[in-house]
Amino acid sequence: MIIVMQQGASDAEVANVVQQVEATGFRPFINPGVERKVIALLGEVDIDKVQLVDRFSTFSGVERVQLISEPYKLASRHSHPDPLRFELGLHPDATRVTIGGSELVVMAGPCSVESEAQVVGVAHAVKAAGATLLRGGAFKPRSSPHSFQGMGLDGLKLLATARAATGLPVVTEIMDPHDLDEICRYADVIQIGARNMQNFSLLRYVGETRVPVLLKRGPGAKVSDFLLAAEYVLAGGNHRVILCERGIITFEDSTRYTTDINAIPVLKRQTHLPVVLDPSHATGDSAYVPSVAMAAVAGGADGLIIEVHPDPSKALSDGKQSLKPDQFSVLMDKLRRLAPVVDRELQAPAASLA
Repeated sequence: MIIVMQQGASDAEVANVVQQVEATGFRPFINPGVERKVIALLGEVDIDKVQLVDRFSTFSGVERVQLISEPYKLASRHSHPDPLRFELGLHPDATRVTIGGSELVVMAGPCSVESEAQVVGVAHAVKAAGATLLRGGAFKPRSSPHSFQGMGLDGLKLLATARAATGLPVVTEIMDPHDLDEICRYADVIQIGARNMQNFSLLRYVGETRVPVLLKRGPGAKVSDFLLAAEYVLAGGNHRVILCERGIITFEDSTRYTTDINAIPVLKRQTHLPVVLDPSHATGDSAYVPSVAMAAVAGGADGLIIEVHPDPSKALSDGKQSLKPDQFSVLMDKLRRLAPVVDRELQAPAASLA
């Protein structure tokens, strides 16, 4: 159940509703809206909720009370009717980027950080092409324990070096809660990979931070599963969650996964959270990345996350799906022409800080 406060409701009226919600045994959760506050009632209490609707509807400052059937109350459009917009780029040397508005956000960079020359060079290249965030893996989940697992802390430091050189905020993946403090120290956006979408303890940990989270959909997860995973982060108090579609498992094997373009409009209808798409992991082949990236923009995505490597044939991970910098630049030019057709535009990167 949610309680929608009137536009301009006073702090005292909100506080009274919160106090009364607590008195019923539920845990109140305030969704801060642009014009009005929405209070969600969380928890399981043996009480007639229809009676609660009638009761809270009479409170001063309350516009309406609504029962929610979806299990993801905080991620639902009902609890936050307006699309969520928020800033990325928490570190002093990062340029602020807004996601969730009319401007498309493009995150680009190598699958794995391999060296300073590689990651700084790619950062300059993707920024010159129009990317506004730098993606790069310092901790890499690999199917084989014998494969390259990432540079760890050294990789995080190199990402910070690239940010200092370009101003691009950094997106990087977390695998282990023990690394959370270090990742928060260096990252502007914490990525939860597809394998960890239902790692609920990890989701709780990142929910306790205030660093924005990029949550990837698991390859076998339904949209409802995906939104419930986001609910874990939101319930921890971290409102800044970005949903990332990256392909699902089907019977089709011509690409690594099947890109679920349908999921973009479905998610945009069911949740207020920004939605981006990862065409690199969805297809597993750089030949298909541009087409799927453009399909995502046409489908209503708020952004893209794309792998770029200076020499994919020598990449330590996922070289086949990585674009070369010149290919990425061509794609960005196409996206720049496509975006206005769907009433969007590419967000331009700011001038270099160094």
